[in-house]
Amino acid sequence: MARRARHKRETGAEEVPSPASPHVLRRLPHFDPLDEETIIQLEAQVNWLIQEIGIEFRDDPEAHRIWQEAGADVTGTRVRADAGWIRALCAKAPREFSQVARNPERSVVIGGNNQVFAPIYGAPFVRDLRSGRRYGDMESFEKLVKLAYMHPNLHHTGLVICEPCDVPVSHRHLDMVYRHMALSDKPHLGAITEMSRAQDSVDMAEILHGREFMDENCVIMGNVNTNSPLLVDKVVSEAIRVYCGRNQGIVVVPFILSGAMGPVSTAASVTQAMAEAMMCCAFAQLVRPGAPFVLGNFLSSMSLKSGAPTFGMPEPVMSNYAIGQMARRVGLPLRCGGSLTASKIEDAQAAYESADSMHSTMLAGANFVLHAAGWMEGGLCTGFEKLVMDADRLGGYQKLLGGLDTSDEALARDAYAEVEPAGHFLGCGHTMRNYTTAFYEPALSDSENVESWEDGGEKDMRQRAYERWTGMLERYEAPKIDAGTDEALRDYVARRKSEIPEAWY
Repeated sequence: MARRARHKRETGAEEVPSPASPHVLRRLPHFDPLDEETIIQLEAQVNWLIQEIGIEFRDDPEAHRIWQEAGADVTGTRVRADAGWIRALCAKAPREFSQVARNPERSVVIGGNNQVFAPIYGAPFVRDLRSGRRYGDMESFEKLVKLAYMHPNLHHTGLVICEPCDVPVSHRHLDMVYRHMALSDKPHLGAITEMSRAQDSVDMAEILHGREFMDENCVIMGNVNTNSPLLVDKVVSEAIRVYCGRNQGIVVVPFILSGAMGPVSTAASVTQAMAEAMMCCAFAQLVRPGAPFVLGNFLSSMSLKSGAPTFGMPEPVMSNYAIGQMARRVGLPLRCGGSLTASKIEDAQAAYESADSMHSTMLAGANFVLHAAGWMEGGLCTGFEKLVMDADRLGGYQKLLGGLDTSDEALARDAYAEVEPAGHFLGCGHTMRNYTTAFYEPALSDSENVESWEDGGEKDMRQRAYERWTGMLERYEAPKIDAGTDEALRDYVARRKSEIPEAWY
């Protein structure tokens, strides 16, 4: 029995693309370490940054017009505004909203007490145990989309799971968005790097979901970073105008290395992140009141000797907790953290850093977690083994977030009636009813005795993870898609490629 179970865990034979848990509904309380006095002090700093320092909105005259017509103080490209007004605008964004998937059973709720896990985003390199480190390509991209689709602990497939560097940059977004739509039926993101690419993503979403349905529902989101410190460039403001103008979601994430893009202070960096993101949320609500918005925070400490970012350290862990408390007071869904590490392979450093980062992400109450699985090398590399290893642990977090079950069945009074003192519960009725669901069993952990491990080839977790993801891909079956819709998407991609010159940078 033990060897049979181990074989299933190693090959992934039990893996099915089940929509049973499209997102996590948390029952565990948030960890809120900051007292009221501290929160008020931090909020005063946020207000000061918004009112006195201001945020640059650069290279987008339309953004300046929108701000000026609404009554903000626009001096050159610097925007200042009354903090109370900005907070009132932020209050127009929904506290929670649904992103509807192609398969409605996989739709997710973002905000409130819901948590959604998505894989790494943006890495130019990939790595696996057999082929090593290399530039991402479309073949790797497709495999990663399939794995994210198949894994039940990933609720959302993101977009740039790796950069397909063998496709021209000017065409790449079309191929990526199409593959997320065709190879998976989970929710996903759209492109943001240029306004036209954002528009292509929204147009393709309209083909997939229909204009009328899209008018009333969020079916796609964009994820953008402010250019910290205190700069919102046109990539951000134009993406907001495209996505929010169509009533779709936008995730805005200040990416702050404390000591470089923010002061060498966690408190200052957290308040800077809040000010930048809240100004973007207010702008989104000026574009379209009620447009879905996710407030982000990606704060990292850094080595002040080399300038390299560090992950899983106490400072970004604390920033997750602080930003969680502040985002809930503003009333906005939160994105932060993930399974982050600076390690180059899936070693002890990767495990420690990723666990500390992800655990604080979970306790802080992040509603949308990009980089929940697959992140290595400070975000430069997507690891195939790391993806399934991280996702395996996400299942444990989901169990923990469910809180303590105190139902009649959990209290098990009938078991005490059946089992005599000094007896055992292994074969009693209560155990037999619950043995398959009582405990979370990580698919990649080996808890058998050493003799069984030796008989199985003395495989470490990296080897077991390699066998798992390759086994999953052997059993992949594409979700059905309407033939007419698929043809329309293919035609759109082909037409746009014919209109857009190839560019590699």
